[in-house]
Amino acid sequence: IEEVEALSSIYGDEWCVIDEASRIFCIQISNDIGDTKLTACLQVILPSDYPSSSPPIYQINASWLRGLQRVTLANSLEEIYVENVGESLLYLWVETIREFLREKSQSAGAEEESGGVNLTTEEDVDNDEENDDEELPDFRTVKMNTEYVHPFMNHESDGEVPPVKHGSIITDRRSTFQPHLAPVTEPGQVKMVLDKLYGNKKIASATHNIYAYRIFCEDRQSFLQDCEDDGETAAGGRLLHLLQILDVRNVMVVVSRWYGGILLGPDRFKHINNCARGVLVQEGYTSSAEEATTPGGKGKKTRSKKAK
Repeated sequence: IEEVEALSSIYGDEWCVIDEASRIFCIQISNDIGDTKLTACLQVILPSDYPSSSPPIYQINASWLRGLQRVTLANSLEEIYVENVGESLLYLWVETIREFLREKSQSAGAEEESGGVNLTTEEDVDNDEENDDEELPDFRTVKMNTEYVHPFMNHESDGEVPPVKHGSIITDRRSTFQPHLAPVTEPGQVKMVLDKLYGNKKIASATHNIYAYRIFCEDRQSFLQDCEDDGETAAGGRLLHLLQILDVRNVMVVVSRWYGGILLGPDRFKHINNCARGVLVQEGYTSSAEEATTPGGKGKKTRSKKAK
């Protein structure tokens, strides 16, 4: 409570309480550098045992933050958590993200002065696709009936990297979508799969790598599940919702999108989910394409694949 009060006092209007009872907050962070202003929104859920035992569950929303840059920032936040286990760390996280924004602006500004690539600011990013008439999922309800877990925090795995399968490509107006699937039975494997995918230069260069996963814990009869938009607002929540509708388990789906310069509007969500359905059918997680496209269809529970 003291930490939240302090953050509210420090950041003023930048700090927003989404749901005080559920301990859900967000803060708008900017680099405060003149014409090269970049912003990011940090959304956090504070578990009941934070800060003594668990880190915050977080999501960073920023259209320009993609690929390896997102992984680099996530690793920085993880290091802060490891160095400050048991202590309040939201202020450190916020200022680390702010410094990351400053460094990005300064390095891009230097490239511009030397004749390199121009800086792409938050205002320059194509946001038209995010302004659809469709209602976006509520951040507070996307992960209901879930045991909260963050794959980058305190969940290492010593086993082999789960096998990754790649699905069929969908192309529309020069945008390309491709799904990837891996069996996962523990949160540490999620990070291993992401590291493996980002080791592929083509996948790492994608405009967005949206993912969702569901892990069934038989001993507690509950799910560990999470999702990530990677700059494609609301796409991760929609993908997780698809996995929930199909009732698939012990699986992770990543959909890569390479933006082709033409806005697709709501069609982009259709392509992302169709990609995901296709690879789930391909790998036997749901029995048929018809079942995978039927609202409320349960999908195939039995053949939950395990990492070797």
